[in-house]
Amino acid sequence: MKIHAIKFGMASAISASVLWIICSVLVVLIPSMMLSMSGDMLHMQLNDMGWHLTFMGVVKGLLGWSVMAGVTGWMLAAIYNRLQ
Repeated sequence: MKIHAIKFGMASAISASVLWIICSVLVVLIPSMMLSMSGDMLHMQLNDMGWHLTFMGVVKGLLGWSVMAGVTGWMLAAIYNRLQ
């Protein structure tokens, strides 16, 4: 079965942007809890650090992650289709 590479790439980009927005909102609402959780995921002690989250940082991250996820999803689907 063939995968529509463009649709798969768009779905990947949309999923990444939704996750980025949710994470950014959580960092704004509960920064200390998110910093602690990030430290736990990286096996580090990050409590002495702080977040430096700006609106432009959120927008740049949103664009970067969604473009990279879209391109990666498109490439994976294209490679999968060629291997079929």
